[in-house]
Amino acid sequence: MYNIYAMHISLAAEPLFHFGIFTVTNSLLASHLGSLLLIIVAFVIHNKLKNSPSFLLQNILEIVVDYMDNLAVSVGGEKARKFLPIVLTIFLYILVSNWLGLLPGFGSIGLTVLKDGEHEFVPLLRGATADLNTTLALALIAFFSIQFYGVSENKLSYFKKFFNLESPVAFFAGILELISEFSKIISFSFRLFGNVFAGEVLLAVVTALIPIIVPLPFLGLEIFVGLIQAYVFSILTLVFINLGTQVHGEGVEHGN
Repeated sequence: MYNIYAMHISLAAEPLFHFGIFTVTNSLLASHLGSLLLIIVAFVIHNKLKNSPSFLLQNILEIVVDYMDNLAVSVGGEKARKFLPIVLTIFLYILVSNWLGLLPGFGSIGLTVLKDGEHEFVPLLRGATADLNTTLALALIAFFSIQFYGVSENKLSYFKKFFNLESPVAFFAGILELISEFSKIISFSFRLFGNVFAGEVLLAVVTALIPIIVPLPFLGLEIFVGLIQAYVFSILTLVFINLGTQVHGEGVEHGN
């Protein structure tokens, strides 16, 4: 049975089906949908570049890439261009996931299933970034990217800022730096999840109370918030990677 326009708020993503021990949730399904959309767009633009002049979508993406490239160079110089692909990938994935979650049907179209003797509504799709599992995975990708590029630039001397035995003060500062480094995972994941989930709850409540016209300003606000959250996440990743690639002792301030 399908349920349309039902208000449904759940902190955790709901499972839809299983592949052996692997559970497919509605947010995972939306995540793959967003990834597939990005892959299709990439193939379309790649083919268009070879066979025809530029078109609107290509021009928009060129503006985005050019802006991010200039920003990367302004933040970390020419060397920042080599970690721009991971930053752009994160930006586009989060942006698409945030905006897909605002489409009609996300969270409102689903199935009514029998669970523990009670009928429960399960949406077929849930915004990917409204699931803490997705934002945590993105935070881990950003975190390990920071460590990867830091080690690539500085080799083993990269770890000197965490484990410095020159003096008790330096050792204590290194431990604080290590704690700060791991805290990036928490701040990255919860910042994105909290903002996106809160926005979806706001839209669901407003739409359920007054479904006509009134939700439109809130929808516009959430479109803007989705863009800002994608931008903030990717720019913080860019900045932290650049800080990680700084040679130890240059006097660069590290922060979270």
